[in-house]
Amino acid sequence: MGVEEEFHLVDLNTRRLTARAPELLGDLPSSYVAELQRCVVEMNSAVTHSLDDLDHELRERRRVLVDAASALGIGVVAAGAVPLSVPAEMQVTATPRYRQMLADYQLLAREQLICGTQIHVGVDDRDEAVATANRVAPFLPILLALSASSPFWSNGSDTGYSSVRTLVWQRWPTTGPAAPVATAAEYDALIQDLIRSGVITDAGMAYFDVRPSNSAPTLELRICDSCPSVATIVLIAGLFRAVVQREVDALRRGVPATVISPTLCRAATWRAARSGLEGELVDVQHPASRPASAVVSSFVESLRPQLEEFGDWPKVSGLVREVLVAGTSAARQRRALRRRGRLTDVVDQLVAETAGRWPATVAAAAADPSLLFGYQVAEGPASADTESQQPAVCYDEAIEPGGVPRRHYKAIFDSVASLGAARLRARESAIEQDQRAGGITFRVNGQERAQVFPVDLVPRIITAEDWHTLTVGLAQRARALNEFLRDIYAEQAILHDGILDEHALDRAPGFRSTGRVFAGPVRAHISGTDLICDRDGHWLVLEDNLRIPSGTAYAVANRRLLDRHVPEWHRPATTADVDDVPRMLFETLRASAPVEAPDDPQVVLLSAGWEDSAWFEHTFLAEEMNVALAHASNLSVRDGVLWRHLGRGQTRVDVLYVRMDEDMLLSSPGYDGEPLRAGLLQALASGTLTIANALGNGVGDDKAIYPRVPAMIKYYLGEEPLLPQVRTWVCGQRDERDHVLAHLAELVVKPIDGFGGSGVLIGPESSDAAIEQRRRELLTQPERFVAQDTVRLSTHPTFDGEGMYPHHVDLRAFVHLRPGTGDSVTAHVLPAALTRVATRGSSIVNSSSGGGSKDTWIGTGQPVF
Repeated sequence: MGVEEEFHLVDLNTRRLTARAPELLGDLPSSYVAELQRCVVEMNSAVTHSLDDLDHELRERRRVLVDAASALGIGVVAAGAVPLSVPAEMQVTATPRYRQMLADYQLLAREQLICGTQIHVGVDDRDEAVATANRVAPFLPILLALSASSPFWSNGSDTGYSSVRTLVWQRWPTTGPAAPVATAAEYDALIQDLIRSGVITDAGMAYFDVRPSNSAPTLELRICDSCPSVATIVLIAGLFRAVVQREVDALRRGVPATVISPTLCRAATWRAARSGLEGELVDVQHPASRPASAVVSSFVESLRPQLEEFGDWPKVSGLVREVLVAGTSAARQRRALRRRGRLTDVVDQLVAETAGRWPATVAAAAADPSLLFGYQVAEGPASADTESQQPAVCYDEAIEPGGVPRRHYKAIFDSVASLGAARLRARESAIEQDQRAGGITFRVNGQERAQVFPVDLVPRIITAEDWHTLTVGLAQRARALNEFLRDIYAEQAILHDGILDEHALDRAPGFRSTGRVFAGPVRAHISGTDLICDRDGHWLVLEDNLRIPSGTAYAVANRRLLDRHVPEWHRPATTADVDDVPRMLFETLRASAPVEAPDDPQVVLLSAGWEDSAWFEHTFLAEEMNVALAHASNLSVRDGVLWRHLGRGQTRVDVLYVRMDEDMLLSSPGYDGEPLRAGLLQALASGTLTIANALGNGVGDDKAIYPRVPAMIKYYLGEEPLLPQVRTWVCGQRDERDHVLAHLAELVVKPIDGFGGSGVLIGPESSDAAIEQRRRELLTQPERFVAQDTVRLSTHPTFDGEGMYPHHVDLRAFVHLRPGTGDSVTAHVLPAALTRVATRGSSIVNSSSGGGSKDTWIGTGQPVF
């Protein structure tokens, strides 16, 4: 056996492809050669006779390559494609052959940013090699599925395929399962015909999936992606050698080959490129679509006699078990992107895995069917409200400290054990494909491209008892904050009575003059309250969102996705139904219409457009509510009335559900090209328009106002607060700032105007340098910050491709306020809440920082409202 491996070269600073192969090859032996693109090098192994020898040979050749590349600041990636490149930086290798290929093939040559693995198996008789190529061709899609490692194209987009390299490769004119010939003479004649046709220039450009080698007495496998894991190459080599031996023996005995049509063979290849091991493959012997794990297992078992003859059975059967648990490199890359939303993380993982530095946990996963192998409740630093310096153990909502599922999670984890990692990974892949098709995306900070909004497979359960406690507390908090907003933009009694320091408004960036232009009892029509569980399992309010809280649509979509793809969860009938949520939102918006509005008020959802991070939510809610989705350029105000323009027609707008920043809204040009500010304020003052949520509401969710909410509840409602919140210090006040400076390494310090987790310093997790930087900021601009106790968020089991790991979670609950009788309001807590999930090892759950989500099952033992 022998192997040719192609490797991408990436700049270790930018993680982009780099055209430095000539420079690198100057430091390498002759077994490393140039390829068409100067961002690729190829390695040719020595001839080996056992899988152990091949394993050692490949690892040693990679070590030499990686060491030489690292010295030049270059990373080495063995994968079908790399997700980051700049086309202008790509260059074709300057040889006459490659320059001619560029001239002849143009786009195909320019986009040849792909790498494959070629495996050679010795077949001495060239006639037998040609005949055997056709006999093994039906089984090659299985080997492609094992190797799949190219889900992303070079522009960073997720292609929806496990091997986009296959799609790119198949564009060349001489690709296909195998040459349709029976003898070596026929094969050579075919190649000469192709050369004379002018389509190819030499025999090396016959790019069949399997072919007799042009330079050695071997049969060459060419269908596979490059593989970051050497173990995967060794597995494929063992299987390829076994199937070649089986078919050579059968040929000599006159046993008929498995014959399938070229069309079916191509379809099977497409299926393997599409799904890898995370879906179904084509079982060509029936033919039928079957789970990849079943097709692979059957194929391996059929080769057992040959594998035992070579002494490969123990090694190959063990590697197969591991790969079916771990899945493809394509799946691992997608998980790397889901963790933080950074394509650089994908490249870093590929570089590490190519160099053999990526940890393997699949053996434990295979040994524990519960997938809770090694499950440890996450630990973190002590909270600031304790003198203990020992790590504070987090509360895990689903798993007891002894590693046993809690009673209300037992049925789910019984299903986890019955499904296993491979099938769960297939469900996860199917969900992601659905999300891509449905545009269920979110834009992560710092990323130009919106990505799939990760939804974990394991649902979170909120018991009926807990939900009742939360419901009454959330309703109370929403009503108090609404009263505060009404008061602060009118009489400001809370200031006159000394409940709130008037300087608090000076520090509140959300306090706006536009907030005074308002009429009606409800300002906070839709609020989103972020809740956490502390280490004792007690609920705390972490944050209020009274401007444009997002998440409702994702909560509904998550339920529909999991119901469709994981019916085994058997959700209890007592779980709150989320399908009615859009109707409830519509009723809340209708109820907010001005008094003079018609009986059927017209509601319009206003969005900044497809570039908005929550664009999916805007389109989803508009469609589900059956209301118009508009942009600022569709609106104008005439005679104090807001109009929406569509083509040559126009319709009056009574309620504008605004899903864009207030400053952006007021400064955006309307239908007439003029900024909307004056017209909208006129319509509000005229009483012909309601904006939900009201302008100026940002003061209500200001982080410096948050500590005063318990006092607001007592002041406005005459009630004791029902939900506790996190102890908070406002650094703009000297005594509170001094306390924060004295305990900086123990606290969480947040910018008052920050969002999405940006600018947050978590003292116990921060470096000395980061803490000192924040200390300097607090000394010079203390009014910009607040500090809070370090509360270790509860954790929840989250599927990470191989097993369950504890990830920190929070909960965003939604409260709607509607006008009641007289000047009163009624609070409605939605039966849909969004569980947000931090990436592994992080405490920041915000979607804009790369966090994911879960379906949330809310028990209905108590009324929803």
